Amino acid sequence: MNGISPYHLLIAISLITILSYLFNLVSKKTNIPSVLLLIILGIIIHQVDESLHFLKSDLMPLLEILGIVGLLMIVLEAALDLKLEREKFPILWRSFLVALAGLLGSSFAIAGVLNLFLDAGFERSLLYAIPLSILSSAIVLPSVHGLIEEKREFMIYESTFSDILGITFFYLMLQQFDTTTNTSLWASLASSVGLTIAVSLVASYILILIFQKLSSNVKLFLLISVLILLYSIGKMYHLSSLLIILVFGLVLNNPKVFFRGPLKSFLDFEATDKILTDFRLITIESAFIVRTFFFVIFGTTIILSQLVSISVFFQSAAILVLTFGLRWVALKLIVGNDIHPQVLIAPRGLITVLLFFAIPKEFNIPAFENGILLYVILATSLIMTWSLINNKKNKSERKLPNDIFDPSPDFEDNVIAEIVAQELGVKNPESNPPKENK
Repeated sequence: MNGISPYHLLIAISLITILSYLFNLVSKKTNIPSVLLLIILGIIIHQVDESLHFLKSDLMPLLEILGIVGLLMIVLEAALDLKLEREKFPILWRSFLVALAGLLGSSFAIAGVLNLFLDAGFERSLLYAIPLSILSSAIVLPSVHGLIEEKREFMIYESTFSDILGITFFYLMLQQFDTTTNTSLWASLASSVGLTIAVSLVASYILILIFQKLSSNVKLFLLISVLILLYSIGKMYHLSSLLIILVFGLVLNNPKVFFRGPLKSFLDFEATDKILTDFRLITIESAFIVRTFFFVIFGTTIILSQLVSISVFFQSAAILVLTFGLRWVALKLIVGNDIHPQVLIAPRGLITVLLFFAIPKEFNIPAFENGILLYVILATSLIMTWSLINNKKNKSERKLPNDIFDPSPDFEDNVIAEIVAQELGVKNPESNPPKENK
C-alpha cells in the first residue's frame, strides 16, 4: 500500500474496528449477521479504491493468514463454551449426526452439480464442493444469541462439528488424490483422526500442567503461540490439526472430566479457572479482531460483475436448493418436527473461502467462476438473516391465551387462596361454587 502513511493506516484500522463493534450492536438488534455487514464494508472500500487506487498491494496472502488464525480463534472460542455434561450428550450426538449427514450429503450432491455444469471430473468437483458444504461457525456463533437455549446450543455444536469434519474431510480427500498415497480413504481417516486426538490429549495435559505453574503475567499470548505452532506442525504432517485446538479448549473448559483419579492431584483447579477466565476473554477479543479484518479484506476481493452471469446464477441456485433440501431431510430424521429456524441457518463463510485458497493448482477447475462462491455466501447469510428476524418477530407476537391468563386484579389472590385451601384440605368456595340442587 505505497503512498499511505502509517497514520492513515492506523486511522483505517481503528475506524474498521469501531465499525465492526457497531455492526455487532446492529446484529443483536436486527439479527443481520455482522459478518455480512463487514463484507459489504469491504465491497464499498473496493469500489472507492477503483477510483482512488490506494490499495497497491495484493491482499490475498494477508487474507489467507487471517483466515487460518481466525479459524483457530473461532474453534477455540467455541470449545471454551462447550460443557461436557451428561445431560448434554443427546444434543451433542444429534448435532454431530446432522453435521456429518449435511456435510457428506451436500458434498456429493454439489459435486454432481458442478461436474454436470463444468465437466471437470467428479474428484475435482468434490474438492470444490466440500468447502461449499461447511457451515460457518464464524457467522453462526455471533448470530444465534436470540434463539432459545436448546436451539442455540444445537447450532453452536453443529457449526463447530461441521467446521472440524469439513476441514478433516477436505484434507483427507487431498491426500487421497495424491498418487503417492496407496492407503484407503477410511484408513487415512482413522489413522489421521486417531493420531491427532492422541497427540491433542497429551499436548493439552502438558500445556495446562505447565501453564498453571507459570507466575508471569504475560503468558496468554504465549499459550496461543504454542497452539498455533502445534497446529502448523500438525498441518505439515497431514494431521487433523483443528482437533488439537478443539481438544485443548475442551480439556481447559472441562478439567473435572479429564483430570480424574491420580491425575486430579496434579491439577490446581483455582489456577486453571483463572487461566480459563482470562483465556476466554482474550480469545473472544482476538477472534473479534481477526474475523473483522478477514471479512473486510474478503469484501475488497469481490468483483460484483461476476454476479451477472446466467450460468453462475443457475449453478448457485442448484447448490442452494440441494443445501437446504438435504438439510431439511437430515434435521427431520434426526431432530424431529421442531426444526425452525435451524433448517434455514446454514451460512457459508470463513472456512469456505479459506479452503478454496487451499486447493492445489493441479486440481483447479478453470471454468469455475468465483461468483458461485460469492452467491452462496451472500444467499445463505441473507436466508439465515430472514429466518432469525422472522423467529424473533414470532416470539414477540406469541402471547398466552385469555383462558390461561386472567388479567383481573383478583387473579393472583384467587390462586393463592386456592393453594392454601388445598394445603388445609378444604375447598375454596370462590373457586368451586356450589352446584344448584336438582
